[in-house]
Amino acid sequence: MSLEQVSASKCFGGTQHVFAHAAEATDCTMRFSAYLPPQAEDGRCPVLYYLSGLTCTEENFTVKAAAQRHAAEHGVIVIAPDTSPRGEGIADDDGWDLGTGAGFYVNATQDPWAANYRMYDYIVEELPRLVAAELPADPARQSIMGHSMGGHGALVIALRNPDTYRSVSVLAPICHPTATDLGKRAFAAYLGDDEAAWKDYDALELVRAGKTTRPILIDQGDADDFYKAGAMKVEEFRDACREAGQECTLRIQPGYDHAYFFVQTFTPEHLAWHASALKG
Repeated sequence: MSLEQVSASKCFGGTQHVFAHAAEATDCTMRFSAYLPPQAEDGRCPVLYYLSGLTCTEENFTVKAAAQRHAAEHGVIVIAPDTSPRGEGIADDDGWDLGTGAGFYVNATQDPWAANYRMYDYIVEELPRLVAAELPADPARQSIMGHSMGGHGALVIALRNPDTYRSVSVLAPICHPTATDLGKRAFAAYLGDDEAAWKDYDALELVRAGKTTRPILIDQGDADDFYKAGAMKVEEFRDACREAGQECTLRIQPGYDHAYFFVQTFTPEHLAWHASALKG
């Protein structure tokens, strides 16, 4: 096996794993968590990829979202990768929104980032290939979900690979990063000054360009400081979807902020959404 098991814990009849492996796309050791439900003992199960947000690792969703109970109920494997390459010699920045923990799920083209920051290829190609080869996951039944920066990644990846994922859902996603200071800083560093290249990693711009995918579910808290500051652009994304004929359900949740109590609250509904698509 090309996976190194970092940890394994029995959980709701299944097992919560953390694995490490040498990744080609990022040219470093990557870690990801994998919850295998009890049904995985009897054969291959559908798989849900969860992409985390800025500053996170594979651990945040795994320990804070309480997803395992619901994954066990539905018989779904949940894979939560890290958000960036890490390690000695890998480019970083002093800011929280660039470098380690802030890969933005793009393939960087600019130095010094291009050598390792190829998170798009890692999530779309390398990680699913490894999971299908080493774990009891069915590559024909996979879905994608994300929060914040991970919501951005999930939307972009689903729109650019519409035949790969049976469902897509996001929590407080960054829908239009090229129109925000947060996105502009990261994209300028990773992708350079040609703003036309940025559009390949902007969900709203992809929808405007005619990209579509399976129906999208979005939950957004109205007490989210990023949302109130205009960083998420969820209404603008919903409106672009309507114009393009892309099915998109946006639910504004009163009183919820950006943190993992919000994520934990709506994770059961999102897992049920994906389970229905994965088993249909």
